[in-house]
Amino acid sequence: MLIFGPRQSGKSTLVEALLGNKEYLHLNGDNAYVRESLSSTDAIKLKTIIGKYKILFIDEAQRIANVGLTLKLITDQIKDVQAIATGSSAFELSSQVNEPLTGRKYEFMLYPLSFGEMVDYHGFLNEKRLIEHRMIYGYYPEIVTKPGEEKELLRLLANSYLYKDLLTLEQVKKPVLLEKLLKALALQTGSEVSYHELAQITGANKQTVEKYIDLLEKAYVIFVLPALNKNVRNEIKKGKKIYFYDCGIRNAIIDNFQPVSSRTDVGALWENYVISERMKFLRYHGLDAKLYFWRTTQQQEIDLIEEHQAGLLKAFEFKWGKNEKVRFPQTFTENYRSASTAIISPDNIEEFLLG
Repeated sequence: MLIFGPRQSGKSTLVEALLGNKEYLHLNGDNAYVRESLSSTDAIKLKTIIGKYKILFIDEAQRIANVGLTLKLITDQIKDVQAIATGSSAFELSSQVNEPLTGRKYEFMLYPLSFGEMVDYHGFLNEKRLIEHRMIYGYYPEIVTKPGEEKELLRLLANSYLYKDLLTLEQVKKPVLLEKLLKALALQTGSEVSYHELAQITGANKQTVEKYIDLLEKAYVIFVLPALNKNVRNEIKKGKKIYFYDCGIRNAIIDNFQPVSSRTDVGALWENYVISERMKFLRYHGLDAKLYFWRTTQQQEIDLIEEHQAGLLKAFEFKWGKNEKVRFPQTFTENYRSASTAIISPDNIEEFLLG
């Protein structure tokens, strides 16, 4: 059983809660001795390490070299042991386990807390009242459970712990560049990004920017929305927008914790909040949808397009202000006549995030 997700999203807490009072062996890949013991091993040594335990829980397994082969040995040769592994970076764990564990694994994704989970916890009215707070501080469990300490905790998380895996990689040779890139991405949330322009801003080359963005995505810090392109005339073909999985992290990177009422970026912040929450909703409800944005060369734009099974398209515009008027571009509605359209604002957010 593999559980993926950002650091500090609650993976270890979840596994410990699931296991309850059961006896299990807990090994952490952040521990150098554990990494050394599990990185090159055989079935006999593994049996010695596991001992009497029937459940093995490996935390931060992406830090362990050849962990996929280790898990395969347990699955194939120590059949009475259930292995559970968590990983906070897809570039390490996913690549290591996909081939060795083909047909032998269950995968789950754990994001920071979601709007829907918090509604279940303390009711819809309470959570809706807190939306502006969530847009500023986000949904990381430690942030939600320690009110009054949000700024300090988010700064710690954003400045070090969240990128711990990235900074141990040989590919990330310039932490200062990573910091510059993250700030540039945070300031361009909701806007189409140009890797060439980002390279100029950060003083790097385009290939390095592209590589770092890929690594940030695989570490569950950001996600990329490509442009929808179905060969309609004037549709942009290779555009990208980049959002953060958590608004609190985004705000910590630019060190802006001003309330929503005082911000000039409230539109982009609302867009990031709603799209990231929608991703959680779709994933947790088993809804397989591809996400895009849509734009033409004439700057006509739609914030989010969902492509569901059988090519069903749903188009959404996100508006923070109650009096903002929205019209979906005629180019889109005429070329995608079967697509549904909806405007999402704080007034009807429950339709979008609760189903």
